[in-house]
Amino acid sequence: MEEASSPLSQPKKRGRPKGSKKITREEREISGLKMRDRASAVGNKKAAVVDEKYNNWKSVVPILYDWLANHNLVWPSLSCRWGPLLEQSKNKNKQRLYLSEQTDGSVPNTLVIANCDVVKPKVAAAEHISQFNEEARSPFVKKFRTIIHPGEVNRIRELPQNKNIVATHTDCPEVLIWDIEAQPNRYAVLGAAESHADLVLTGHSDNAEFALAMCPSEPYVLSGGKDKYVVLWSIHDHISTLGGGDSTNTSGSTGSIVKSVNNASLGPRGIFQGHEDTVEDVQFCPTSTQEFCSVGDDSCLILWDARVGTDPVMKVEKAHNADVHCVDWSPHDENYILTGSADHSVCMFDRRNLTSDGVASPVHKFEEHRAPVLCVQWCPDKRSVFGSSAEDSCVNIWDYEQVGKKTEHGTKSPNSAPGLFFKHCGHRDKVVDFHWNVYDPWTVVSVSDDVETTSGGGTLQIWRMSDLIYRPRDEVLTELEDFKAHVATCGPRA
Repeated sequence: MEEASSPLSQPKKRGRPKGSKKITREEREISGLKMRDRASAVGNKKAAVVDEKYNNWKSVVPILYDWLANHNLVWPSLSCRWGPLLEQSKNKNKQRLYLSEQTDGSVPNTLVIANCDVVKPKVAAAEHISQFNEEARSPFVKKFRTIIHPGEVNRIRELPQNKNIVATHTDCPEVLIWDIEAQPNRYAVLGAAESHADLVLTGHSDNAEFALAMCPSEPYVLSGGKDKYVVLWSIHDHISTLGGGDSTNTSGSTGSIVKSVNNASLGPRGIFQGHEDTVEDVQFCPTSTQEFCSVGDDSCLILWDARVGTDPVMKVEKAHNADVHCVDWSPHDENYILTGSADHSVCMFDRRNLTSDGVASPVHKFEEHRAPVLCVQWCPDKRSVFGSSAEDSCVNIWDYEQVGKKTEHGTKSPNSAPGLFFKHCGHRDKVVDFHWNVYDPWTVVSVSDDVETTSGGGTLQIWRMSDLIYRPRDEVLTELEDFKAHVATCGPRA
């Protein structure tokens, strides 16, 4: 990635606490003088704890991982997403990677399109993946194109029907649609003109910063914001306004249609009202273009169906005991929905057990994180597995089928959270986003905002746990026994 000066001020955290207000520069300076000594002591203690955990993790990298790439970011990234597969070769695949750069204003905020070399399973040597420099850029990640974004990029989502089309959320009411291949490459220097989005989605009456989703089967976009609204658009509607477009063609031609009109904008198909506070995340049902769900700072989980109107069809009033930051709907079983919250927990709900009076109990509550959960996502490679990331700097990998199961030697350790089978501790500050790779099984990209802990920018990591961790236990034991027998035959003979 390109070099730049170190950030001098901290980018904003995710949302301002309720009831807080902006303070003046003078108030901030006075408060800063009073708090500096206390903050320094607390910061040093926190850094020491983080460093110890990180060093312990790094010592076991060769054992736990099949591959890991560490990429230092000059600026924090609030979102990361895998793009289309570009090339396949014997030992690695080349793939697009989307991420953002959240700057301090000395240079513009950007949407970055990178090319990433993803090493295939059982190719990387153990000593190679453990010998990385935390301050260096990984040779596996190379910047391909830069879009100068109008405001910071809080969320990136790719269009499944054409992954060269992405949507972004920023600190404004509009959703911006970008045709990655059509956008010119820009240089992020102070004073550079902003790139122009290929399509602007309007409909929110207040800022929409985080809640953003794309429909798996149709070019539909879903958003939520501070106006407490969930807003739905169809790019089909933009096609029809151009005249003569084929509204059924959503594959290769979607990109050319999106960029056909300068300064194009599109109004919503529906505005859905039911939340009492900011909508933090939204998600489509994987088997329906008209059903979706949302979560927010009102602690609610709401299910919607556009076919029956703009009111909730089901509302869980108290899904968590705090703000709900994230939600994901299982692509393997349309009945299961995950939610992650500021109460440090992840809940799995079965929509068949949601009742009309707004009362619901989760199938299970997963508790291991030590800070607010910021992202949850189902694993595409096994129906019972999902991941969660949080401000405690960890990405946890869970298997709900393991909850309550006994091991061969009895019950699991009381210190082991039910269902947790892997913990990625490679980041040293809050992990704001992660994404499973659908083209490369069990491979994850994750990003952390490291400004508070290391006074640096951020860290991007691409990692794949050892298959000995997630494969069936009997299969793994058989393989290890065969390996043991093989080693014995290779030893010195009398």
